[in-house]
Order: sequence, then C-alpha cells, then structure tokens
Amino acid sequence: MPFTSVKLNDGRHIPAIGFGTWKIPQDVAGDQTQQAIEVGFDHIDTAQVYRNEVEAGQGIRDSGLKREQLWITTKWSGVDDKPVRQSCLESLDKLGIEYLDLYLIHSPRLCKGDIAGTWAEFEKLKKEGLVKSIGVSNFTVKDLETLLKTANIKPVVNQILLHPYVIHQQTPLLEYMHEQNIAPEGYSSLIPLTSRQGGPVDKPVAEIGKRLKVEPEQVLLAWSRAKGAIVITTSSRKDRLERYLAVGDITLTDQDVEAIDKAGRKGERDEKRKTQMVRGVKWAALGGVGLWALARLL
Repeated sequence: MPFTSVKLNDGRHIPAIGFGTWKIPQDVAGDQTQQAIEVGFDHIDTAQVYRNEVEAGQGIRDSGLKREQLWITTKWSGVDDKPVRQSCLESLDKLGIEYLDLYLIHSPRLCKGDIAGTWAEFEKLKKEGLVKSIGVSNFTVKDLETLLKTANIKPVVNQILLHPYVIHQQTPLLEYMHEQNIAPEGYSSLIPLTSRQGGPVDKPVAEIGKRLKVEPEQVLLAWSRAKGAIVITTSSRKDRLERYLAVGDITLTDQDVEAIDKAGRKGERDEKRKTQMVRGVKWAALGGVGLWALARLL
C-alpha cells in the first residue's frame, strides 16, 4: 500500500515519508519544494541552518495547497546563537506560516549542557500553539534519558542518521526509542549509493532489486521503512521522487532486511579496520620522523 501516516505519541499523525531541503541551494529550493509537493509529497522537512526556509515557504505557497494539507517541520539549529523562541518566530515568518507541525532540536550539542532547559523552551512553544508537536534530532540514548528525566512532554520523534553502514551502532538507539514510543525519522538512507558505492551492501540491494523489479534506491528506502522509520529523503529529479513515493508499495522480507543488515555490519567493520590502519601508518610515519630527528642530534 502507498505511504500513509504514523501515529505519534501525542496522538497526531505524521506522513510516513518527507521531502528534505538539506543541501538544496537557495536559487532552486522553491522550485524543488513545489515539484515535490506536486509529485505527491505532503511532508516538508527543513531547518534553520539550511538557510532555505524562505524559498521552501515560497514553494509551499506556489503549490496551491491549503496549510492543513501539509505537514511542515523545521529545526532550531542555534544559528547566530539565537534563542529558541526567537528562532521559531523567525522560521515561521520565513516559511510564511502561522504554526509548525513539528519543531526539532537539531542536535543535543546546541543545548550547551542544558538539555532540560532547552526542552522546557520547546514545551512552552507547544503550549503557546506556535508548534503542534515537538521532537529532537541526532540524540543518543544518553541524551534522551537526560531529557526524559525532567520532560513534561515526551518528544514525538528523534530524527537520526539511518543507513545500513550505521545500523550496528544505531540499533540500541532504535530499540530504546521503541520502548519509549518515540518515532524514528531516518535521513541519509541512500548513503550506500551516494557516497559508499562498491561496499558490501551493494550486492544484497542489487539482488533484492532484481527480484522485486525495483531500483536500488527503492530497496534502501524500503529497508529504512522496515526499520520503523519515517523516511526523510530528497532529489531534484521528478522521476526519482515518484520512485521514492512508490516505495510505499514495496515490502521486504525479514530475510531481505537481515541480508542488508549483515552487509552493513561488515562494511562498518571494514571501515573501522581501514581507519585503524591509516592511523597506524600515520603513527609509524611519525615514529620514523622522530627516530630520524633523534639520529641527527647524536
């Protein structure tokens, strides 16, 4: 079945796939946002630090849809050290809307050691009605535990990096979020195709794609969906956006998911070994320089 929605812990329903504006240049952000909406995306994800909220807002208006027909998310990114409420008001103005469906803390480091205090500011925004739902991004289990100790309102989502080459490290986080009824939003799920081509994940993804007669990017997004994540993705190409939306009709078997997980874990180990080897070579080189310098002194 097509992508529908996910029920959040505050009772609201979020579209299960969203169009993200990360890395989209300002001069094309409006057109690309409008194109995504016209293709069928009704969930737009942007951020203060992306610096394209104005353009995304224009694309939203140009789509002709009513405000209530769209789910709009942005994030407090601590730009110019502006406080939470000021940043929220500025984002609303730039986007040209009266409320946000979802407002996220972009990273725990922005809280500068005061996660509780920052979250309290987010709770105030929700009570004011400026935002309908509040959540976080890039939080670890420890960060979430810190937040939940004092929170009156639980975050509805945690938007995290989610692709096969990080699944080993992210699994405990996904499990904890499931226990706490905090929905995962996954970004950069196409990393194996966009920047890690040639790795172990390529083979199972290609085999699954061939069997299901779908493209590799569709397999990876279906994998993210199988992990229970709300998918955040992007493309400037209309045909790719259409294929992304078609992922709602793709169901991977448990064996498919495990095959991709296994390949991802192998890739993670390979990358760790490579990093250790490079570090070892650097230290060896430094050691050689040190011996040469010592010999010069003797």
